[in-house]
Order: sequence, then C-alpha cells, then structure tokens
Amino acid sequence: MKVGIFGGTFNPPHIGHEHAALAAVNQLELDVLIIVPVGIPAHKAMPIDSPDPETRLFMTENAFKNIPNAIVSNVEAVSQKTSYTVKTVEIIRRIYPKAQLLLLMGTDMYLSLEMWKDYEHLLSMITPAVFSRDEGDSSKIHDYAEFLNNKYGICTEIVRNPIIPISSSQLRQMLSGREGIGYINDTNYSYIISGRWYGAKPQWEWLRAKAYQMLDQKRIPHVAACETVAVKLAERWGVEPDYAREAAILHDITKRLEPDEHLRLLVEHGVFFAPINENEEKLLHAVTGSVLAKSIFGVPEQVEDAIRWHTTGKAGMSMLAKVLYIADYIEETRDFPGVEELYRLAFENIDKAMIMGLEMTVSDLASRGISPAEATIDALTSLMTQDAAD
Repeated sequence: MKVGIFGGTFNPPHIGHEHAALAAVNQLELDVLIIVPVGIPAHKAMPIDSPDPETRLFMTENAFKNIPNAIVSNVEAVSQKTSYTVKTVEIIRRIYPKAQLLLLMGTDMYLSLEMWKDYEHLLSMITPAVFSRDEGDSSKIHDYAEFLNNKYGICTEIVRNPIIPISSSQLRQMLSGREGIGYINDTNYSYIISGRWYGAKPQWEWLRAKAYQMLDQKRIPHVAACETVAVKLAERWGVEPDYAREAAILHDITKRLEPDEHLRLLVEHGVFFAPINENEEKLLHAVTGSVLAKSIFGVPEQVEDAIRWHTTGKAGMSMLAKVLYIADYIEETRDFPGVEELYRLAFENIDKAMIMGLEMTVSDLASRGISPAEATIDALTSLMTQDAAD
C-alpha cells in the first residue's frame, strides 16, 4: 500500500496545491493521499489576518474534495502545540504500519530536509516525493536526491507536475488588491471574502455577479446606475470610492424577499427590529441587506451602516451613508419631478440635497396616507437644524 502525506499551511489552498496533489496521486499510484493542514507551524509565523486553523482546515477540505483517494486530516489543525512533521508521520505510521509512506513536498522544503526536527528518524519512516515549482528546480532536485541516496540509502520519487506560477503568499497579496480569483475555487474565495481574511477585498466583477443573482432582474439597471453615481459623489465629497461602490452594489440584495423571509433572516442573525405595519414592509430590505452584506460579503462597518440607512436615513448619518442615500435617489434611471434639481444639488451641497430628498419622501408618503419612519423625521429635523445654524 502506498500512502502519500501532503502537509502545509494551505494559507490559503490554491489550484497549485490541487494540481500537485492530483499529479502525485496519478504518478505515484497512491492508494491514499493524506492532506495535513498545519496548526501552528514550526518554520514560520503565520501572516497577519490569517484565519484560525479550523478555518484553514475547512478551506483545505473544500479545495481537495475532488482529488481521488484524498482525505484531509485534522491531526495538526486541532492541536494546540507546534506542528512537527516527524510527529505526524509517527501517527500515520501507526495507522498504516505496513504501508510505504511518501512525504510530498516542494523543492525548497526538500532541499532543507536535514534541517527538520529529528530528520534522521523522519527519513527512516518515509520516502521523499518532491515536485518542482519552477523550471530551474530540476538539477537541484536530482543533485540532492543523489546526495540523500549516497548518505542515507534513500530513493527520492520525483513528481512531474504542471507548474502554476502562484504561491500562497503571492495569492494573499493579490486577494488584498481585489485580484487572484482565478487561483482559488469559488467556495473558498467566497469564504475568504466573508471573513475578509488576509485583508481580502472582493473583485468587482465577482461582487456584481453575486449581488445581481440576488436581485429581481428588472432592478439590475437601477443598482448599476446607483453604483456609477455613488462613486462620483464619493469622489466629490472625499469618501473612499471603494466603500461607496461596495455599498451601492449591495444595497438592494434583499429587496425581492417577502416580509416573512426578511423576518426569518433577522431572527437567524439575532437582529432586533421593532414591529412594523404593512406600509413599512419595504423598509426591511435595508436592514436585512446590511445584515447579509456583512455576513456574506464581509463589508466594513461603514458600508454596513450606509446600507442599513439608505432607505429611511437617520440623524447623524456618515458622509458615506449620505452618498448612498442620495445616489439611490438620483441615479439616471430615476424619473420624477425635481430629480434634475436634486442631482445638481447633490454635487453642490449634499446636506441640502439630503433635506430636499427627505422632504420629497415625507411629502410622497403623506400623499398616500403613510406616516414616515421615525428615523426619517429625525434625519430631516437634524439636518434642518444644522442648516439653520449654519
């Protein structure tokens, strides 16, 4: 029986890991490939913003789920102690006492084998199996394989895997720059974005696609137009444009839900919302939208707050919240008396634009016999008081 052991921080796991594992299974004819995410690595500190070992274990399980004969072990991830390969191999040796154990590793780790903890004991239990990460590795691997054979009588297996120019450290940098989506599967990418691990920020095309899937298709032009004007307003009023863009893309993601679905989401996420009457049902999407924007897309607190108040407004709104409120009101698909004046005012004096928009909302609701939300009255009163003082 041939058992492969493939350890690493997998921080995060990417398609390079997956291709290497598949090549090892096929070329070495492994009966079992045990993937071992490191808990606390001995050879390097975990980067800032890295997920906990349990989260990396989850992502590793998802990354390798389609590799034949592969299983993911939690032997190191759940341990509170520093991970050492020799200890892990001893555990696997007890499970597979008669198997040939092949330890998979990249070139750098292979060339440093004699620096590992209890390396002679480790070498007595395993057969090294190395795959290269760039074209220049081949001669180094062959030279070291000859050295190990001469000194320890150990034969090295060489895995010829397709070279994918990506490393976890490179991917982490790409993720923080709204890139790298092609090097990781969608489930793990979504998971990383939801926790904003590694300082990750969603790629715009991905975020739009996810948000638009949650919308009634007739609402997409509104959301797209809202994004455009929100960014313009953000640049005009000194707000981070990326925050405005995220808020605009996500502000209506629960708009299509029925009232009972909104209430279920609020209960699931432990969010209290005062009882509402049937005329206020449309206000729920701002609350549930902010909840899902945070839980699914990991938006910053400022973006969550802007989405929460984009329908009613509130006293003491942030500039980002004002930008989203007005952008939602004046985007180019809107067509109502006064929209052109409101658009002009939004770029001249955003507080006056807020007052005008809130007054129009109160007037429209009154014409339909609907009482405005208390937050709307508070927002209007606060802004008018400030305007009078100025």
